[in-house]
Amino acid sequence: MVAAEKVIMTKELIAEQYQQIQDEICAGLEQLDGKEHFVEELWQRDGGGGGRSRVIQNGAIFEKGGVNFSRVEGQLPETIKNALKVEQQDFFATGVSIVIHPNHPLVPIIHMNIRYFEMESGKAGKPAMKWFGGGIDLTPHYVFEDDARFFHSKLKAVCDDFGGDAYHRFKVWADDYFYIKHRHETRGIGGIFYDRLTATDEHSWDDIFTFSKAVGRSFLPIYTELVNRNRNKPFTEAQQEWQYQRRSRYAEFNLVYDAGTKFGLETNGRIESILMSLPPQARWLYNYQAAPGSEEEKTLGLLKKGINWV
Repeated sequence: MVAAEKVIMTKELIAEQYQQIQDEICAGLEQLDGKEHFVEELWQRDGGGGGRSRVIQNGAIFEKGGVNFSRVEGQLPETIKNALKVEQQDFFATGVSIVIHPNHPLVPIIHMNIRYFEMESGKAGKPAMKWFGGGIDLTPHYVFEDDARFFHSKLKAVCDDFGGDAYHRFKVWADDYFYIKHRHETRGIGGIFYDRLTATDEHSWDDIFTFSKAVGRSFLPIYTELVNRNRNKPFTEAQQEWQYQRRSRYAEFNLVYDAGTKFGLETNGRIESILMSLPPQARWLYNYQAAPGSEEEKTLGLLKKGINWV
């Protein structure tokens, strides 16, 4: 029996398989919405590379959602070089980024990103620097504890397949990353977040790439379940107002703290693709105070770091 030829992991292969994941997710989300379809825009980046931006709007359940793929390369701007504390200039980055804003206040916002980054060493004979990053997190307008446990249990299963204490490490990382410092609250109930994963004695490059794809493919079954649990529940006008209030916090995080937004803007990325994460409508009510004992107050009490959902 002839052994199958081992596939060598290259940046081209990573980009190709990320595109496949984008295709799978878009097809699944269109079926889940049942009304609207994604509109695709192909774009080129000045300086090298481009991407496929896909947006769905005014659907049966998705008011606005984006599932974007990018593959960009070229020269790193000085601001990014300084932030990364590197001297290298030539870079390559590819990934899939998703944000979905439902029209229903009992259906959560969700975000996912999987990405690969590579820089030339700038020195003869020295290999390129490269790493994987990504994660998935949930931002419910109302925190339902059963849904939170389901969400985290599914992410833990993906991390357990990767091995070690990955879930605990990546959950703590998410709690710290998705934190709105000026509000003293987390953006949602967290999830997992990781960055600069590189090959070690414990995990090969193939292991990390397999994990990255597993995170990407966990998105659709997890979100499908959460949408279907809540999409047919009745809601009030007051709950919709609360949804717009929670969306404002989401916007604040993305514009003030989000590293992906900053990277896209600093590397001359496509503005519409970068800012597709913003909600279609949000409200900033002055000095809003949740009523004592209300579901809104309960949700605020659960927007904290360190809650163990599983």
